[in-house]
Amino acid sequence: MSEIEHTAAQTGAKTKAFRLKKTVALVGMMGAGKTAVGRAVAAKIGVPFLDSDAEIEAAANLTVPEIFQRDGEAFFRKREAEVIRRLLEHHRGILSTGGGAYLAEVNRSNISDKGVAVWLDADLDLLWTRVRHKDSRPLLRTDNPKRTLSEIFAARTPIYRLAELRVPCEAKISIEAMADRVIDTLLMRPDVLERTHD
Repeated sequence: MSEIEHTAAQTGAKTKAFRLKKTVALVGMMGAGKTAVGRAVAAKIGVPFLDSDAEIEAAANLTVPEIFQRDGEAFFRKREAEVIRRLLEHHRGILSTGGGAYLAEVNRSNISDKGVAVWLDADLDLLWTRVRHKDSRPLLRTDNPKRTLSEIFAARTPIYRLAELRVPCEAKISIEAMADRVIDTLLMRPDVLERTHD
């Protein structure tokens, strides 16, 4: 049983208080909380949690940093686009995407056609606090990772702003509270999520 099927089996037993009508793709910088918040949102509304990086790692039997090192970023981005398209076509749930995924026009187009993009908008100081002690970020393996993060942030933020929905992140807010904030934002779009009962 794949992680997607396992999550679906777990959530399927819950009372359906919400109806998700299309997949929600969480986009944003590394450290914005896409995976942690995505898992919490999926659990709260009773739908599968999908993770494009985890799917790529499972298929390759390698971690994302190992794929970057062995095959290069261009190879990884191609696999990433294939996985995101497949997840959007065959599953409905909360999809956590890698930080660079939304930069590709093909991914933005597929997400727009088959789902909705939600930007988890975290400022640079918060992101640095979260990622500075982790070695799992291949793009930050540089002589000055803070400056690199700042450059990536400056380059990517204008593209993240293209997302249909935006949810601001704050340092002192819990994962559960962030998940509630995402759900409240989604409920403003009845074509995406609606409450079925309390």
